[in-house]
Amino acid sequence: MNKLAILALLSVATPLTAYAASDTSTVRSEADASSKATVGKMLYSSNGYRLAPIYRVNADGNPQIVLDGKLVTIPASTLTDVSGKTTTSLSKKDIGKL
Repeated sequence: MNKLAILALLSVATPLTAYAASDTSTVRSEADASSKATVGKMLYSSNGYRLAPIYRVNADGNPQIVLDGKLVTIPASTLTDVSGKTTTSLSKKDIGKL
């Protein structure tokens, strides 16, 4: 009975591992578009508040976030790395105007 359980577990785990590997390669390729912006990483405002996780990084290296139900593109020139956190020099109010 244990052998059957192990075989069943392996048959489920193998496709999941392959899917996870292809999914991370997509994330890595999007993250390589910009050295500062990484998909899934939290974006912080100039005053240290969390804005939103980075949804994607476009071809120009500008991260995009979903803020208040809208997809907003943040200029990459405003990004800095503050203590390991991706931070924009813009405030939430400034981003709302973009």
